[in-house]
Amino acid sequence: MRPSLDPSETLPRPRPRRAWAEYLGLLGVLAVLVALFGLLSEHFLSRVTFTTLANQVPALTVIAVGMTFVLIVGGIDLSVGSVMALCAAVLGVAVVDGGMGLLPAVLLGLAVGLGVGLVNGLVTVRWAIPSFIVTLGTLEVARGAAYLVTDSRALFVGSAVAGLGAPLPGVGLSPAFFLALAVVITGQVVLARTVFGRYAVAIGTNEEAVRLSGIDPRPTQVAVFALAGLLSGLGGVFHVAYLETADPNAGIGLELSAIAAVVIGGTSLLGGRGSVVNSFLGVLIIAVLQAGLAQLGASEPTKRVVTGAVIVLAVVADAYRHHFTRRRANGN
Repeated sequence: MRPSLDPSETLPRPRPRRAWAEYLGLLGVLAVLVALFGLLSEHFLSRVTFTTLANQVPALTVIAVGMTFVLIVGGIDLSVGSVMALCAAVLGVAVVDGGMGLLPAVLLGLAVGLGVGLVNGLVTVRWAIPSFIVTLGTLEVARGAAYLVTDSRALFVGSAVAGLGAPLPGVGLSPAFFLALAVVITGQVVLARTVFGRYAVAIGTNEEAVRLSGIDPRPTQVAVFALAGLLSGLGGVFHVAYLETADPNAGIGLELSAIAAVVIGGTSLLGGRGSVVNSFLGVLIIAVLQAGLAQLGASEPTKRVVTGAVIVLAVVADAYRHHFTRRRANGN
């Protein structure tokens, strides 16, 4: 009888020094960007700028948490932006046209996100199709569904959700921001301190070894995609709360920002390695970069070029990291 794999015992835990080095490195990059844009723009270093940034990132933050888990198991989810738009559309139609209360509408939107994530996971795992292809198809399906649900129009939801996205008096930060921080902390605990998190890392490191050890990796893989869909739904809730509008065009290109933030945070595109906290720092880096460029008058195409270049650099850095890790493992 094959021995079962207990990731908490068999997998090497992250070295504390290396983890702290990554945290400090990302914080250093963030500090350099803040200082640079502070020198280039006289309005950047202000309370208004930082509170505005903080209130804009909750949707991207929770989506990046889900993307972190997906990348760790060796997958990728290109549908998160469209799923966010679909969930926001469902919430908006439920409130505006259906007269539904906020809580039931939010739960309905989250259920739609969870359902789409389950479909992504089940199709990917059941038929062993690359998640890139599956979620590329889901991207189009969810976007089309968002247009159909809203009849291709933006729905003004108004005060029904304003409390979630509006800054708290005297604090300047919205409840959505604090909820997003809670998701980050919970995600990091699940990844680092639970069997589910260890299974995810083990699957991304060597799926075949997990299978040969008597553990079926498929439930964990499906659960990870379902989690990404659920958090995309939560991102849709935050997006509606911030703009007070359900827009079927929301989230176009958001999957690239999420992947960029996660990869900047050190999560490997090859699976088996990642940190939710680092992904959050990656989100902040992307947000500061985009806000700084906007204050300098950069056009939208320029910001897209810079974001794409950051993704390429992060992927190159990830490739070098894997190369040096293999060399150390081989004793070279």
